[in-house]
Amino acid sequence: MCGIVGFTNHVKNPDKVIGDMMDRIKHRGPDAEGKYIDENIALGHRRLSIIDTGAGGNQPIFNEDGNIVIVFNGEIYNYRELREELRSKGHVFRTNTDTEVLVHGYEEYGTEMLNKLRGMFSFVIWDKNEKQLFGARDFFGIKPMYYAKMGKTFMFGSEIKSFLDHPDFKKELNVSALENYLTFQYSPTKETFFRNVFKLLPAHYFIFRDGRLTVKSYWDVKFSEEKGSSVDEWADRISDTFHNSVQAHKIADVEVGSFLSSGVDSSYVAAVADVDKTFTVGFGDDEKYNEISWAKDFSQAIGKENTSKVISPEEYWGSLEKIQYHMDEPLADPSAVALYFVCNIASQKLKVVLSGEGADEIFGGYNVYSDPNGTPYDRLPRAVRRGIADIAEKLPAKRGVNFFVRKGRDVEERFIGNAYIFSPAQRREILNIKTSAPSPQILTRPYFNRVQDKDDVTKMQYLDLHMWLAGDILLKADKMSMANSLELRVPFLDREIMSLAEKIPTEYRVTRSKKTDETKYITKYAMRLAAKKDTPEQTAKTAVKKKLGFPVPIRVWLKEDKYYNIVKTAFESENAGKFFNTPNIVALLDEHREGRADNSRKIWTVFTFLVWYKVYFNA
Repeated sequence: MCGIVGFTNHVKNPDKVIGDMMDRIKHRGPDAEGKYIDENIALGHRRLSIIDTGAGGNQPIFNEDGNIVIVFNGEIYNYRELREELRSKGHVFRTNTDTEVLVHGYEEYGTEMLNKLRGMFSFVIWDKNEKQLFGARDFFGIKPMYYAKMGKTFMFGSEIKSFLDHPDFKKELNVSALENYLTFQYSPTKETFFRNVFKLLPAHYFIFRDGRLTVKSYWDVKFSEEKGSSVDEWADRISDTFHNSVQAHKIADVEVGSFLSSGVDSSYVAAVADVDKTFTVGFGDDEKYNEISWAKDFSQAIGKENTSKVISPEEYWGSLEKIQYHMDEPLADPSAVALYFVCNIASQKLKVVLSGEGADEIFGGYNVYSDPNGTPYDRLPRAVRRGIADIAEKLPAKRGVNFFVRKGRDVEERFIGNAYIFSPAQRREILNIKTSAPSPQILTRPYFNRVQDKDDVTKMQYLDLHMWLAGDILLKADKMSMANSLELRVPFLDREIMSLAEKIPTEYRVTRSKKTDETKYITKYAMRLAAKKDTPEQTAKTAVKKKLGFPVPIRVWLKEDKYYNIVKTAFESENAGKFFNTPNIVALLDEHREGRADNSRKIWTVFTFLVWYKVYFNA
């Protein structure tokens, strides 16, 4: 795991510029650094040593004649098999790293190399002979890649903040990103909050040659149900495939640990991985916000050491500016801070952890996926439900209101992912600026169009795999782990697992109300059975416990004087007045404090942007 930076060489002092850019992301790789500079290109690398930890693994790495050079961030889990395949074709290896496999793979297969890989990656290869840059990002978007073309310079890197040190970089706010963010709680398109800076989307690669950039997709999820097998047979297949993935994800020359919450995903990972150390964080003593006692019991039952931390409100709020700095773009997911702290305690003991991200998207784990299964309310005529939804949409946010909105809309109209913060009408009410941002449905439509012949559960999964997973879940996973110089690996997000999950019938992903041992399985049905099968008997029941998902008591804190006043000060600031209607956002805060509405997520989304803006544009 590392950090990469680079640019086409049009500056007078490329060695200093690339050095400054590398220093900006030193947290991604504190163990070593390396550069390559010629008259056309400058490449930089910061290394966190995991495989071939000696000097042989330092980057950049070259092919035999030195005409191909790479900087790479990630891990290739099938690199040993690929190395033998390439050796049989005459390639000579000088190191034991997975990085060198990419160099020779590019020589042998060109861009087709990508579909041979199993792992998480973002990398850039400079071909001296062709004067061509080839960059790629992994299948799910586990590892980030940003790029910008400013003047004659094309720059790229693992984090946007590295661009700040390039003399050609112009730091300008992309105002249109704000409106989309207010709805999604993250930046949902390839555009970023910095004007003319873009994300390379998951499963895409770019070619930069002769001043021209070409971006192409190389892989996609293809759901196609395979009938004929029982749910128990699917559970067996999931178990076999998951064991294989976990073993692949444990490949390292350093110790590997595991995160642990009270949910099935991390429990399954910890039980199968058989690592020595697990890590957990929580808030206060309320079980709604603290999974530590459960995690310690589970760890003890499987014979592992658990390290935990209770995060105080002061620590949480005191870390917000640092969190948003590391995030590069505002992310209003309150669990990002909790993830930062669990990464921090893990990094004090080891360099690599396994985590459960991706299971919900792949196997159908979110509660909202159970909506299409139907309720008595669904028997009402569609026109009646749509009329009720029109009314409910105008009501203050209260428990149960969203049910009527959801049930009166087609999935393509109502579902944009696991967060829907401000509707277009609501965001217009709080903004005092006008942008050209499209409606959420325009952004989601291309994804829904690709699976228009599928059922609603599959449509939602497909959208989440392409937007929510990369835009929220994996963004915070990468940025919070790398902020602590920790490699986070996600064994559920594996091509072999996805290939299997694509075939699982919807009824075994999300089922209505089936009972096994008096436990209702609604979501991730087949995977839960696999987890129960692979979890020690004494922990079988807790292995299928409903996941809380890093719950954070934001709604409680915002009613306390101390934190209410912190947010109110931000809402009444000069920065807030540049973008927001101050009375309207303060009204959201007051309504919440008085208990007239739960506006906590809306408040947090606005507040997070203001924290981020202060860090990047006022510092």
